[in-house]
Amino acid sequence: MNFEIKDRYNINDLLKIVEMLRDKDNGCPWDKVQTHKSIRKNFIEETYEAIEAIDLDDKTLMQEELGDVLLQILLHSQFEKEENTFDFEDVVDGIAQKLVLRHPHIFAGYENKTVEGVLTKWEEIKKEEKGQKTVSETLDAVPKSFPALMYAQKLQKRAVAGGLIEQNPENIISEIEKSLFEVKEKIAKNDDCTDVMGKLLFDTVMLSSSTKTDAEEALGLENSKKLEFFKGLDHKL
Repeated sequence: MNFEIKDRYNINDLLKIVEMLRDKDNGCPWDKVQTHKSIRKNFIEETYEAIEAIDLDDKTLMQEELGDVLLQILLHSQFEKEENTFDFEDVVDGIAQKLVLRHPHIFAGYENKTVEGVLTKWEEIKKEEKGQKTVSETLDAVPKSFPALMYAQKLQKRAVAGGLIEQNPENIISEIEKSLFEVKEKIAKNDDCTDVMGKLLFDTVMLSSSTKTDAEEALGLENSKKLEFFKGLDHKL
């Protein structure tokens, strides 16, 4: 398979590079034996590295890490192309179709262009697309692979939207206080705290949402503060 070395490449060149890496006869020994599952963790790691670049506002690093994320998408698309199921062009078409459908205020003359109106319409269209007719179906659609904190936020948001629970700060604080009391009791008895700690964490996430605070971001900010604090206490091991 011929390939022209260039000073600057485009998406078609990148697609060809990936195809060459996967070539059964002359491809890269590592790339050609990979599968969706074998590089699943790579996708997660590359995504987190891209997020770090965004958090650092490092444009050079961001460009590099976004490229690494794109490579993961191209590899997974190539795996399926080899199975004649779909390819990268199908992925592109799918997201383009979704964006056009879910932005009727841009492409179909829908009048409500407020942020709240747009988001409400987006959710309505999303439910129609996925055939979700009950609250339970929207809950089941939250990916189980999400980190636990993120999963709790998404689950709670959909439960609130479906009218299953209310985000009343006073009631949530009361539940947190009950859980704290139970934790103290279990510690005193040297009992396993897993169940009550789970409830305490879940309710704390709910309290964050009730105050319009993103729990993931709030914890990330506190982690950064604590990192600097701990480093200030540093000493030789």
